[in-house]
Amino acid sequence: MGFSRKRLGKNGKPRYTAYYTDLRGRELSAGTFGSKKEADKAWQQAEAKVAEGRAGDPARTKQTFRRYVEKEWLPHHVMEATTREGYTYSIYAHIMDWFGPMRMIEILPSDVRAWVKDQQDRGLSPATIRLNKSILSGIFTTALNDQVTALHPCKGVKTPTVPKKPLRIVSPEEFDKLYFSLPTEDARLLAETAIESGMRWGELTELRVKDLDVLSRIVTVSRTVIEINPKHHPEGKRFLIKEYPKDREFRRFKLSPQITAKLKQHIEDSKLERDDLLFVYQPEECTPQPKVEPAEHLGLTEPNAAGRRYRHGTLSAYSAGKCRCQQCKNAYAVYRADRRSSGKDNPRRPRRWDTDGHIPRRWFRDQIWRPALAASGLEFKVKMHDLRHAHASWLLAGGADLQVVKERLGHGSISTTEKYLHTLPDADDTALDALARTRARSR
Repeated sequence: MGFSRKRLGKNGKPRYTAYYTDLRGRELSAGTFGSKKEADKAWQQAEAKVAEGRAGDPARTKQTFRRYVEKEWLPHHVMEATTREGYTYSIYAHIMDWFGPMRMIEILPSDVRAWVKDQQDRGLSPATIRLNKSILSGIFTTALNDQVTALHPCKGVKTPTVPKKPLRIVSPEEFDKLYFSLPTEDARLLAETAIESGMRWGELTELRVKDLDVLSRIVTVSRTVIEINPKHHPEGKRFLIKEYPKDREFRRFKLSPQITAKLKQHIEDSKLERDDLLFVYQPEECTPQPKVEPAEHLGLTEPNAAGRRYRHGTLSAYSAGKCRCQQCKNAYAVYRADRRSSGKDNPRRPRRWDTDGHIPRRWFRDQIWRPALAASGLEFKVKMHDLRHAHASWLLAGGADLQVVKERLGHGSISTTEKYLHTLPDADDTALDALARTRARSR
């Protein structure tokens, strides 16, 4: 039961504070008024809201955006570890500085529109602005449900249009160039398995011997691994294994005889056990040795301070001539590597990634994939994930059933699979041939 309590104001006149009890049994204030009648009306209205289940703590609506996000939204909002990591970065990089000091109840659509315009002025891409706005919208959706705010300030606020880029698919000929440019057999087997199976990076690098049935050639995708900042990991580690892939369902599909035979040979040669990873982090085998061309074909350096010139690709050119061309740096790198391998120059331990055996995505990209891409001579940047796109496109171009391709890739909707129809460079040849035949009839 609510009540009113009399007290004296600063001017000595009586004031009346209305009190009511919320659903948790806490005694809360509904405000202070100049008359007991107004106070009684206030606590009666507050109790009516409690009875309807609409009551909230008035103090919560006055909290700042920073307090709500840091104390309530981020700690209690259920999301994947990688999503939490990405959201946390975006919040502190693009959202918190603008909205942090503002009270939740005071943030209006005009403030959100001004924030979107500020991001445009700072040169953020339309895709980044859209992502930031979706995160902010998610925060206020929860706040609206929590009765922290009375309106959703993101509703009706538009962001710049994100241009849709055409999907560029790797052709079989382009993949062959890239495949033979990879430095090791293990790297080539990893890339070939990716394009033969269409698995995502996390599914591929978590694949274990027990997931492959060599006799039936069926692989089971039941786990994925994600790489995150240790502070977002439940156990403070770098790699987190999830017992289901992205679509939350196991999937099984058959591999070709030739890739199955290669995987079987790889398992035997590496003496892998049932629970071992098929592909593991092996930095020593993948570190390329710098190429040093014969010095007599490289010409001379620019004169140094003493007017002397040296042949490129020599230690003298690097040390005395102060030349930093690639050939001179390679010559010095080979010289230092030889001394360290022989125990000279106080050799330090090689740098290694913090990993439990899983292949770090960034290490593979920087040390294996990008050098191979440069050596292949391809004119466009191919990402490892593009091999998944190529798998789907090649299957559909070869006449595979759309539903079968959807199940192999683990898509939640068939419309996602349909975007791979007619994506190879020669996909329009049939249409052009038909056009040519039609024109020919009119001549």
